[in-house]
Amino acid sequence: MPPRLLLHLLPRGGLLPPPLRRRSPSPLLRRIPLAKCPGAFFLSPVRAFSGHSGMAAGSPEQQQQRSVVVRETVELTEKEEQIFRRLLEVVRHFGLGTQLRVAGGWVRDKLLGKDSSDIDIALDNMMGQNFCEKVNEYLESIGEKQKGIGVIQCNPDQSKHLETARMLILDTWIDFVNLRSETYAEDSRIPTMEVGTAKEDAYRRDLTINSLFFNINNNSVEDLTGRAARFNFTLAEDLKEAASDERVKSELGNKISRERIGHEIDLMMSDKHPVKAICDIHDLGLFYVVFSFPENSNPSVFDKCDQQCVSHIEAAWNLAYSIGSPVFSSGSDPKFQDEQRRLCLYSALFTPLRNMFYLDKKSKKVPVSSYIIKNSLKLKASDAETVVNIHAAGEKFAELVLLLESNVDVGTLKRKLEDEYLEIPTDSVKRVFAGLILREIKDFWRVALLISVLAYPEAENAVDILIKQDELHLRKEKYTRVERTITDLDLDGVWKLKPVLDGKSIMGVMQVKSGGPLIGKWQQRALKWQLAHPNGTMDECIEWMKQSQSKRQKVETST
Repeated sequence: MPPRLLLHLLPRGGLLPPPLRRRSPSPLLRRIPLAKCPGAFFLSPVRAFSGHSGMAAGSPEQQQQRSVVVRETVELTEKEEQIFRRLLEVVRHFGLGTQLRVAGGWVRDKLLGKDSSDIDIALDNMMGQNFCEKVNEYLESIGEKQKGIGVIQCNPDQSKHLETARMLILDTWIDFVNLRSETYAEDSRIPTMEVGTAKEDAYRRDLTINSLFFNINNNSVEDLTGRAARFNFTLAEDLKEAASDERVKSELGNKISRERIGHEIDLMMSDKHPVKAICDIHDLGLFYVVFSFPENSNPSVFDKCDQQCVSHIEAAWNLAYSIGSPVFSSGSDPKFQDEQRRLCLYSALFTPLRNMFYLDKKSKKVPVSSYIIKNSLKLKASDAETVVNIHAAGEKFAELVLLLESNVDVGTLKRKLEDEYLEIPTDSVKRVFAGLILREIKDFWRVALLISVLAYPEAENAVDILIKQDELHLRKEKYTRVERTITDLDLDGVWKLKPVLDGKSIMGVMQVKSGGPLIGKWQQRALKWQLAHPNGTMDECIEWMKQSQSKRQKVETST
């Protein structure tokens, strides 16, 4: 089997059995005919995050009985209708006679009732760049600004055999490529690519579900292989064996670009069933191929590290499900809630690696999780930074949880927060400490709390959180209590708190003309004072600063 797109065997939209315990690999989808509705099928079982506000309602057992209908037609959004109408205008304006077909994953996702922005257009009578140039000619003719055209050249070493053109159509990136056929020589895994028909293009694709086309010209779904319409999907044993073959693993790591792997993983993590996808990657023996580690990590990769990572993302999924919507309810922007969810899952997956580092070329210590996100998956540097910050905040939350959960002496922490100029009332220590943590992690504080509750106290095995309901319940209750305490302390949104004194005001109080480390230290003291005195005014803060300096000067004079 060609290794060109083995990742597409791992379903971004695959269905997730109840993940309360680990499973052996199972069929991706099972078909259940819908009575008295010819041609429609139910896919079962289903378990997913619901909408944008957390986990789906109902228990895993209840959700197991639910089904998802596979649609027979594609329902276009208003934006998609506008895009396709514009493309057809180009074809008609120039009399191109081109059949425009959306290929692959977009069609699959739309038939499963999901939104998708990954639109790839297959052309039957011209190259992608030529069509994009015609689009620009049309835009000029109607008085609109032309768009830039990006061309991704063919690169057989990276399994890219024909060039792809890309341009913005109504603010959406669209890829254009001609239909193609491929043949394999007996002594080569690299196919020979040629211009082909729609049917030849369909038959060359990795799975029948990815061979479907949506014909824009006649607004219909085309199943040219004659097999995909049954939606009777299973992961065949020969595909499992192929995925486990060491040569295929090597080819996957060498021939598929890291950017492409990372893009697929990110789509999986952003979809409704990320845990199922990660479990499939692990069960197919591809974990260390997809998530490549740096050399000479410290400590070194431990035994069953991959199992621990998978167990943690499953445990986080279950814990978030049991807690419900508050985990990702910060703000009202659904896209940001999706972003919280996505980075929460990455953070959970890499929780077992949170204390692992490696030395980069400048001998700087870099977290292994950061390396995997930036170098192995080629995702945004901000994603790596957020995951590292969540892990760091999770460790601080562990200390805060102990402080909030017990009647331990706060004297040690009080002395840690104070200095010779600042004294914090004992009953304000918790608020100051929690406020400082939240100002660092900001909107992701609930995610960091979830990761902290998941990781501390560290279970002998993360699987325990999956299979021991009392353990899951205890951690859920701990999260809920701490979350409520932080809310009661009026700290949700504390990172938006405007300092009662800014640097310029502090310079005025101290009668200095320039800033520097000294002003920075006083800004931090003023922040702690403000957290300890939430109703304090600017004048009261200035008075505290003057008194603190005066006391310090008297002490220095007397000594």
